[in-house]
Amino acid sequence: MGVNLKDLVVSKQIELQSLQGKVLAVDTYNMLYQFLSNIRQVDGTPLKDSKGRVTSHLVGLFNRVSNFLQHGLKLIFVFDGKPPEEKWKTQALRMHLKKEALKKFEEAKAAGDLEAMRKYASRTSMLTKELISDAERLIKAFGCPVVKAPSEGEAQAAFIAFQGHAFASASQDFDGLLFKAPRIVRNLAVTGKRKLPNKPIYVEVKPELILYDQTLQRLGINHDQLIVLAMLVGTDFNVGGIPGIGPKKALALVKKHSVEEVFKIVEWDKHFETPWREIFDLIKNMPVTKDYELEWNPINEDEIIQFLVHERDFSLERVKNNLARLRQASELLKQKSLEDFFK
Repeated sequence: MGVNLKDLVVSKQIELQSLQGKVLAVDTYNMLYQFLSNIRQVDGTPLKDSKGRVTSHLVGLFNRVSNFLQHGLKLIFVFDGKPPEEKWKTQALRMHLKKEALKKFEEAKAAGDLEAMRKYASRTSMLTKELISDAERLIKAFGCPVVKAPSEGEAQAAFIAFQGHAFASASQDFDGLLFKAPRIVRNLAVTGKRKLPNKPIYVEVKPELILYDQTLQRLGINHDQLIVLAMLVGTDFNVGGIPGIGPKKALALVKKHSVEEVFKIVEWDKHFETPWREIFDLIKNMPVTKDYELEWNPINEDEIIQFLVHERDFSLERVKNNLARLRQASELLKQKSLEDFFK
C-alpha cells in the first residue's frame, strides 16, 4: 500500500546505466506484486504453466533480473518476515478489496467484458508461500543473495543501505524514507516502455532516485516529523490517515506544532484505536537484523533451465538466448573493469 508522499517528494530521473556497479537492496515483495499485477493475459488472468501454476512472477523476475545484471547492477533481494500486529487490519482490508475485485472480475467475465476483466483481475494478486518459494529459487539460481527480514522487508532493505552495504533500496513505495534509507530507486521493476491505462499510448519509464537528506532539507523537517506526517496521511499501520488531511496540510501541521500537539489537533483517538505513540514507535524502531550474509555467486544456468523450461514450461530458446546475452554482457563488463584498472 505504501505511504502517500508523492506530492511532497522530489525525485531525479536517472538512466539504468548510471546504476552500473551499484548494489541495490530490493524490496522483493513489492517487486513481485508489480509483476503479478502487470504481467497478465489479454483477459487479465495471470500467466500459468501446463499444470495451472502461476508464472507471471517468474516471467517478470527472469526478464528483469537478466536485464539488471546485463547492466552491471548487483542485487540483494530482501523478503518480508512476520508483519507487525498493527498491520493485521491493513491485511484484512487488502483481502476484502481483493475479494471485491474478484467478484467484479467474475461479473465482467460473465458479461464478456475484456476491458473490465483486465481492470479487476490486476487487483486480485496474492503472493502465496509457493510463489515466494519459486521466486527465491530463481533468485538464488541467478547467484544473488537473499536476506530474510524479521519484519518489514522495506525496513530491512533501508537498513542494509543505511549500513553502507547497498547504494540504495529499490522499491516503488516511499516507505523507505521512514526507515532512513539514504537513497531510494523507484520504477526499477517497470523501467522501459509502458502502456498508459485504458489508452493506446506508450510512455518511456525510467528509474527515479530519491535522496533522504535532500528530502528532509527541502521539506524543512526532521525524521520524527516525517513519521508524523506519514501517519497523518496514512500508513500500513493506520490505513487512510486522518480524514481531510492530505500531504501538504500534514506538512504544514508538523512544521507549526510539536508532535504531541499535532495528534491532539487532529483528534487521533477519534479515528484510530491504536495510540499514536505505539505506531510512531513501531515505525521509528521497526525490527531489522544485522545477521545477514551478502555473497554473489556465478549464475547457475543449468538450474535456471531446469526450473523454468522443464518444470514451468518456459521456451527453451528464449531462456537460452537471454542467458547468452547475459553471459556476453558479463564478459564485456569484466573487460571494461580491466581496462579501467589499467588506466
